[in-house]
Amino acid sequence: MSASPPLLSVEDLRITFDTRRGPVEAVRGISFKVGRERVGIVGESGSGKSMTGRAVLGLVRPPGRSQARSIRFGDAELTRLSEREMRKFRGARIAMVMQDPKYSLNPVMTVGRQIAEALRVHGRLSSTEIRACSVRMLEEVAIRDPERVLASHPHELSGGMGQRVMIAMMLVPEPELLIADEPTSALDVTVQLDVLRILDGLVRNRGMGLLFISHDLRLVSTFCDRVLVMYRGRIVEEIAAQDLPQARHPYTRGLLACLPRIGGGGAPLATLSREPSWETPLP
Repeated sequence: MSASPPLLSVEDLRITFDTRRGPVEAVRGISFKVGRERVGIVGESGSGKSMTGRAVLGLVRPPGRSQARSIRFGDAELTRLSEREMRKFRGARIAMVMQDPKYSLNPVMTVGRQIAEALRVHGRLSSTEIRACSVRMLEEVAIRDPERVLASHPHELSGGMGQRVMIAMMLVPEPELLIADEPTSALDVTVQLDVLRILDGLVRNRGMGLLFISHDLRLVSTFCDRVLVMYRGRIVEEIAAQDLPQARHPYTRGLLACLPRIGGGGAPLATLSREPSWETPLP
């Protein structure tokens, strides 16, 4: 656990979706804390990782329902805030980078207009100040020609460039916590490293907290400080990232065994043999 006081504290979070066959619980009573550190959430698709990130920001929409005993950020209890009050938190104090910039950026607006929109929502700046701040933010995420990118539409950018633009937009209001939902999944390896380097620098230099949602156990083990492992809507293991190869929970060990290894031979990869006991978190 982080020695510093937590930025975010979540207690007994549950997310339920109404279906024709009855309610389905996607997240089932999880609790965790995030300080000024890098915390990874890993698990298979459908384990509840992204829903957890959205629930923190109050972004679970019908037919989904989110409830928690407490979601506390600093001195604010988020479960008691109205939608209008939550809008002040989104972006300004907690920001979220979505998985694929192609679906998160507005295709008919230039990058400059979209960053300017984020600045206008969270502050009162002149057009000149907005332009200068936009250029500075793009430079901070290692975009070499910010003037050209500001005038571009999303379809004119590569995947890596689009993801950097998304990170810049989310960091414009200088939030204290960044939730990154699979920010590198659609990128090639070299671009992944660039994006991770940017995120790491921002966390260290700004003293932010980072909740990093991913299915890539190797990446999380080298990039994060702590790891939360989710299985069927529950956190079944919490472990220091550097200790992930020595994980004790059978689900975590099963995920690690499924990873391909260079020089591992031509034998088929291991598959998960699920047991009912896997839903029980480690003590």
